[in-house]
Amino acid sequence: MEDYNKVIESLGVRYIKAKNLVLHQPFTVRNSYDVGNNLILLHKGRLTFGEDEMVVEEGDMLFIPGGRPTRVSYGVDLKNRLISNDDLITNKDKFFHSNDNLDLIGDDEESHTFVSFEAKVFDSVNFFASLDVPAFLISGQQKLANLVVKVVEESIQDLPGRERLINIYTENIVVEVVRYVLRNNMFVEQLATNSTYFKDPRLIDLFNYIKENLGGDLSNKVLSGVANVSEDYVGQYFKMLTNINPQDYIEYQRMERAVFLLRTTKKSIRDIGKEVGYKDTAYFCRRFKMMFGIPAGKMRRRESAMNI
Repeated sequence: MEDYNKVIESLGVRYIKAKNLVLHQPFTVRNSYDVGNNLILLHKGRLTFGEDEMVVEEGDMLFIPGGRPTRVSYGVDLKNRLISNDDLITNKDKFFHSNDNLDLIGDDEESHTFVSFEAKVFDSVNFFASLDVPAFLISGQQKLANLVVKVVEESIQDLPGRERLINIYTENIVVEVVRYVLRNNMFVEQLATNSTYFKDPRLIDLFNYIKENLGGDLSNKVLSGVANVSEDYVGQYFKMLTNINPQDYIEYQRMERAVFLLRTTKKSIRDIGKEVGYKDTAYFCRRFKMMFGIPAGKMRRRESAMNI
């Protein structure tokens, strides 16, 4: 348990957004995807996920790890309306509207509240993505459900201390999710592995160096010097500890940073590509769409689409 405490203490949590959404028409998104982790609390209606269409009961929650495409169905879809994540981002207002009335949260017949957030070990590694686990159900956790509602309530109101409370509640959410995983012996092997390799100082040095030099040379030759291992061995070393080769990890970090810049700045796609290490804009755009399933320009428009 001490190892898990160290991992939790090392987590850097960042709130992204929270909404209470009301469904207009039922549909299924075959590859629901986001860089951030999403925790969805179902108030009323029907919500299923995965190829086996596992049912989320009212009052329970669906956790979708960041970077994990997941099939999700909202409502009873008699017409089998199947859309892509791209379709959902482009036409979100056709399927949902946002409720900003505190007194009506949870009252509509088809509604849910979601909180989106990052949780990174040493502010570098997406913790839940590193477990390589699918979306999962969280049931019978009223305390966690209350925290989700508190976050969206604070996000709706413009009160002093709002940002601080949102951050506190979001950090509490992450701890409660990890506790739920531990109590129910979920992903024990992955958690045990992570708690071991996250303590390796050479790996931590690599994480930090990659984060601080995303726009520069991150070849295995450079990484070998950071970790003080041979160039021939550094790839094997990194993959042995993280279950991913370093260049794949670097690309994910670069793309994650690109998403952040698309969401928070007005920089051109060309400039963002260069900032995260891609000199060829066309290649950056191809890799971006391959990873996220949508063009970089549409990811930028995602923010306005989500803020319905």
